[in-house]
Amino acid sequence: MTPRTDAATRAGHRIVVLTGLSGSGKTTALHALEDIGYFAVDNVPPALWGGLVAAVEQTGAPLAIGVDIRTGSLLDAAPAALAELRGRGLDVNVIFLDASDTTLVRRYNFTRRTHPLAEGTLTADLARERRALEGMRELADVVIDTTSTTARELVQDLWDRFGEDGDFLLRVVSFGYKRGVPSDVDTVLDVRGLPNPYYDPELKPLPGTDASVQAYVFTPAALELYTRLRGLVRALASAARSEGRSSYSVAIGCTGGQHRSVAVAERLTHDLADSFRTRARHRDLEEALREHG
Repeated sequence: MTPRTDAATRAGHRIVVLTGLSGSGKTTALHALEDIGYFAVDNVPPALWGGLVAAVEQTGAPLAIGVDIRTGSLLDAAPAALAELRGRGLDVNVIFLDASDTTLVRRYNFTRRTHPLAEGTLTADLARERRALEGMRELADVVIDTTSTTARELVQDLWDRFGEDGDFLLRVVSFGYKRGVPSDVDTVLDVRGLPNPYYDPELKPLPGTDASVQAYVFTPAALELYTRLRGLVRALASAARSEGRSSYSVAIGCTGGQHRSVAVAERLTHDLADSFRTRARHRDLEEALREHG
């Protein structure tokens, strides 16, 4: 994210530009920002952002602007509009919401909505939309992948980022490599070298939040490795905070996302709570438990 200036930290000078793929959660996100206290408007062409900001500044409220494929070729003015706003010392964050094509197709089929382009098959429309939004994705300060994220989790994410509690937030996400690496984090760390409870029949069905699983994972040798990992995460998060970031995300991966990554994520959020506001999320835990149930 762009470092905040002193003048830009006032609520009325905060601007969130929310964009992304249709079906990735933009409407949910815009409503969440409105609930937080943002003046939220949707589908405003970039050439009009300057005037909109000037008008909303008089209310003293921060501003959330939704923009997507419906704006068409008018999106070409986004780079210049963002540069102009930042040149005025405003705190502008561009958030891009994304999801896998499979997930987007499933969501469209579930809601029976029509894609904004509606020029061909849904798959072809999504492909055209991705190409059209490549420029906005490149401009994004943060890309949030909602493939494995519920609406409730997306709302919580935005509250963490833009809610009234302005303390720096360290997010720790556990995941399983077999289900793919998260794309919306700052750093990915691999803990597959730690002892694996999967091979213990009594521990196999239990989550990494269980005390017996944690005792199995954190042997003396594993604790030495964990201590180094914790120091690295602390240093990375501290550097991000010193650069003006409001949050930093670390993903911890093991094979299935049930035991080792969960245990390490839980311990990190506990051990680093003296330095940062922390939050743990276990992306694949529920699915892993269902597999072994």
